[in-house]
Amino acid sequence: TKEEMLAFTLGQIGERVTGRVRARLAGSPAQSARTALGHAAEETALLRAEDRAEARVWLAFVAQAAVSPALARTLRADYARLQEAFTGLVREALADAGHPAPPDPRRAARTLLALADGLTTHVLVGHLTPEEAYEVLHAHLAGLWEALPGSAE
Repeated sequence: TKEEMLAFTLGQIGERVTGRVRARLAGSPAQSARTALGHAAEETALLRAEDRAEARVWLAFVAQAAVSPALARTLRADYARLQEAFTGLVREALADAGHPAPPDPRRAARTLLALADGLTTHVLVGHLTPEEAYEVLHAHLAGLWEALPGSAE
C-alpha cells in the first residue's frame, strides 16, 4: 500500500541517519564519549548543506506521522534507536568523568535528541543558520557537563 511504501521510505531515512552516526563514531574510535555524543547529535540534526534535502523529506514525514499510525510507529522506532545510542554515550561520558551512577542519562539523551531534531526544523525554515544551530547544540552539551560537579572539561 501507499502507507507501507511511505513507512519503508521513512525507515530508510532513519537508517541512513543512524548509519552516518555509526560511521562518524567508528571513524574516530579514540575520541572521548563526550566528543562522540556531540558528533552523534550533529549527525542527527541534519545541519550540513548536503543533508538539507534529506532533512526536508524527514520533516515532511514527521508531519505526516502525526496522522499516520504506520509512519508514527516507524518514527518511534527510529527515535528509540537514537535515544538508546545517546543514552549509552551519556552514561559512558559521565562514567569517564567519575560519575559511575549517573542521575538520569535517559532524560539527558531524550533532551539532546529533541534539541537536535528541533534544530533541523529551525534551520530548514530559516529561523537559525546552520552555524547558529551548531552553537545552540554545543552550548547545550557544554551545559550538560558543567551542571555536574567535577565534570567540567
